[in-house]
Amino acid sequence: MNYFVTAIGTDSGKTLISSILVEALKADYWKPIQAGLPTDTDKVKELVNNPISQFHPETHQLKLPASPHAAARFEHLHIQLDDFVLPETKNEVVIEGAGGVLVPINQEDFVIDIARELEAEIILVANLYLGSINHTLLTVEYLRQNNFKVKGIIFNGDSNPESEQIILKHSGYKELLHLPKLGKITPEIVEYWADQLLLNWYE
Repeated sequence: MNYFVTAIGTDSGKTLISSILVEALKADYWKPIQAGLPTDTDKVKELVNNPISQFHPETHQLKLPASPHAAARFEHLHIQLDDFVLPETKNEVVIEGAGGVLVPINQEDFVIDIARELEAEIILVANLYLGSINHTLLTVEYLRQNNFKVKGIIFNGDSNPESEQIILKHSGYKELLHLPKLGKITPEIVEYWADQLLLNWYE
């Protein structure tokens, strides 16, 4: 199975979570669309310690740190869904999306449509802040209405039990991990949280 990491918004922690997933599963990593530098692929490479994972080149590496449809237009490019083909590998692939679920890649399609194109299972990252219940449940409702297969949810940030329990109740999702606010991120920290993730992964 391949996994598509998406989130309730931008800067939710997808890249760190992707690193943890890659380390836990000894999976490959692929970021189909990169908008801006430094690349998330380089960040994940720095944080993953195992010798098995491979890091596949982006399909679109765009210079402007903006929504993919805008960054592509800036470079006179047009992104379309059939641009995205899974890398050739016998390993599982952790695929990191760009921004949240409904970030546009062109005038018709959204980032989450890449997951459907690739038949990948969704992992939803929800960072916890005032308003995140609404943002998370709206995202959940979109995924539900459009019949996406979801592996589970990962909370990111200081614990907020009231927010977490109401999100889990109304989503029906399995909580895969709660990642607290971390200071310095090192490969050793990623490896520790990868082990914690595995405790819930196969239940």
